[in-house]
Amino acid sequence: MRRLPVYLLLDTSGSMSGEPIEAVKNGVQVMISSLRQNPQAIETAFISVITFDSVAQQIIPLTDLASFQMVDIKAIGVTALGDALKLVSNKIDNEVAKTTMEQKGDWKPLVFIMTDGIPTDDWQSGLNEFKQRKTAFTVACAAGSGADTNILKQITENVVSLDTADSASIGKFFQWVTASIGVSSTKVEDSGKDVTGLNELPPPPAELNIVV
Repeated sequence: MRRLPVYLLLDTSGSMSGEPIEAVKNGVQVMISSLRQNPQAIETAFISVITFDSVAQQIIPLTDLASFQMVDIKAIGVTALGDALKLVSNKIDNEVAKTTMEQKGDWKPLVFIMTDGIPTDDWQSGLNEFKQRKTAFTVACAAGSGADTNILKQITENVVSLDTADSASIGKFFQWVTASIGVSSTKVEDSGKDVTGLNELPPPPAELNIVV
């Protein structure tokens, strides 16, 4: 069975403490519950969570929806986005099955990045690693006014921003991620082709500003 790998890169730096980090935890839980109701997603989508603060760590390896168990996350430290990009590159190499003569590999992964701040590490070297990996698409979300959309635009064309990192806005972002994973899993199952970009996803809700 060809899996649709989904990597969530979540900023857990100190500035996310309080309402934002609670909203992220809740957003992930609601997303998993919703996707479990989707017959295509439950067959196809596998989710991994990578957090980044002073370091990046994969707190949940690529896991099917039925087995997925969110772990507690705390907001501390700074913003090692470069480290997270290196880590997700490594995980794509090791967790996503390649297509060979004998078998079809997994679908190209979807990557969703959410950050409320400016990277505090050498994000460019992380980006160089990440650019060498093939993803179906990468979406970066700037949560609130502290994030630098210009940096995110260098990571991916697909950047959305939230005016504030409050629970309502973060909740809307995760609802849209949920819908995007649902649509993508249906598309790969029905058409047998990778998803190629934002134009194939549901339109983002009004709370998400598309950064052009």
